Amino acid sequence: MEKTLELNPNAVVAFLKKKPVDLTREDLIKFIKENNIRMIDFMYPAEDGRVKTLNFVINNLAYAETILTEGERVDGSSLFPSFVEAGNSDLYVLPRYRTAFVNPFSEIPTLCFLCSFFDKDGSAFACAPYQTLMRAAKVFRESTGMTFEAMGELEYYVITDEDHLFPATDQRGYHESGPFAKLNEFRRECMDYVAKTGGQIKYGHSEVGNFCQDGKVYEQNEIEFLPNPVETAADQLLLAKWVIRNLAYEYGLDVCFAPKITVGKAGSGMHIHMRLMKDGKNATLGKNGKLSDEARRAIAGLMLMAPAITAFGNKNPTSYFRLVPHQEAPTNVCWGDCNRSALVRVPLGWSSGTDMCHAANPQQPSADHDTTEKQTFEMRSPDCSADIYQLMAGLCVAAREGLELPESDALRIAADKYVDMDIHKSENAARLATLDSLPVCCSESADCLEKQRAVFEAAGVFEPRMIDGIIKGLKSFDDKYLHERAKADPNLMRELVEKYFYCG
Repeated sequence: MEKTLELNPNAVVAFLKKKPVDLTREDLIKFIKENNIRMIDFMYPAEDGRVKTLNFVINNLAYAETILTEGERVDGSSLFPSFVEAGNSDLYVLPRYRTAFVNPFSEIPTLCFLCSFFDKDGSAFACAPYQTLMRAAKVFRESTGMTFEAMGELEYYVITDEDHLFPATDQRGYHESGPFAKLNEFRRECMDYVAKTGGQIKYGHSEVGNFCQDGKVYEQNEIEFLPNPVETAADQLLLAKWVIRNLAYEYGLDVCFAPKITVGKAGSGMHIHMRLMKDGKNATLGKNGKLSDEARRAIAGLMLMAPAITAFGNKNPTSYFRLVPHQEAPTNVCWGDCNRSALVRVPLGWSSGTDMCHAANPQQPSADHDTTEKQTFEMRSPDCSADIYQLMAGLCVAAREGLELPESDALRIAADKYVDMDIHKSENAARLATLDSLPVCCSESADCLEKQRAVFEAAGVFEPRMIDGIIKGLKSFDDKYLHERAKADPNLMRELVEKYFYCG
């Protein structure tokens, strides 16, 4: 048995001993019969980004086969009101077998699937966010000969009653252990449940943010994933948010994925790490452990398209309350190595050539390890207000844009936008002044997307009506001067936090 299947926490994968991408209808029928599965759930994100669910009772084997083969029809005008009219609203939903998992919350044994949408002609529904991402990934492969992979960092606050024993240090919660961090066990159980849904988790930990307010304690947490094909990476983030919210509800806790919930405290981002794969190898690293030219060219594309990417990754007014100096959030278009003040960070990639395992454990014989798969580059502007599929598609398009530029132009752009300092320190003000700023509100993001929309619509990746809908939604907030007003009016800030508390 391959090591990738051993100890797999997904009950479907463990039972069938097959990789998710290899699962067939016959495999799933076998699982249903031999595990007393009594219901099937179809799950899918709609235009609002939230998971929707359709339940089926397995009346008999023939009906189970029908569900898995033919799917079902749904009201598209309720799911995608901007793109589907009530007069012609039916869509089909069909399960994607690779996403199968057993519902960890249901007392009735239930097999769940994420689904794809199709129109009346049997064609993939063009405005479905998942389909947009699939087109982006396909065009990327055809244009570059590489596969675009990604992984997400999911940050969120957990809120519970204040405990005066072992109080945490304000804004010093990074990797804190109990008893000073009170909710680590909740995070561990979330990670276990996410893994059961098929999420491939890298690690979890307590994050920087913690504070007390109105008798409640707010503890920030993070769960980070392993790299996967970009469509799988998006699926895993979608389900992780669903799991965390459901488990919090069972525990009587509250969870907030909003980008900002109070002034002066750490906001929550959804950073996206990316890597370029070619022939099964990570093309992000070049010779001598240095970032490859291909990666630099992809980063150049992210630099060019960064203003418009906020339209996909920062979708409500409180998003821009997070993108401020001195809060480990980006404000300007730049990139750098290990630099958390930059928009794109290139984290440590285990490329020193030193066997650190042997250094820490002298009893372990020294050996050469291929660690090249670990190198990524990270986009730090997005947050959980994003439509995960649109965001991933936007990043994929931007990276391709850089790779399609003449090589010398892309490398020049990358060199021009590179910074090796904290740009927010006063002594670096001159360098900061040379860098373009990110949009400061939804309205500005909409304007930036309008200016750069042709890049995203090229090759048929983003439907023009989807771009129209995003722009219209961002403009509807009318938030051009909202940040200044909220700084002067604490009550307005509180109203905004309450309004967008359960975003994404």
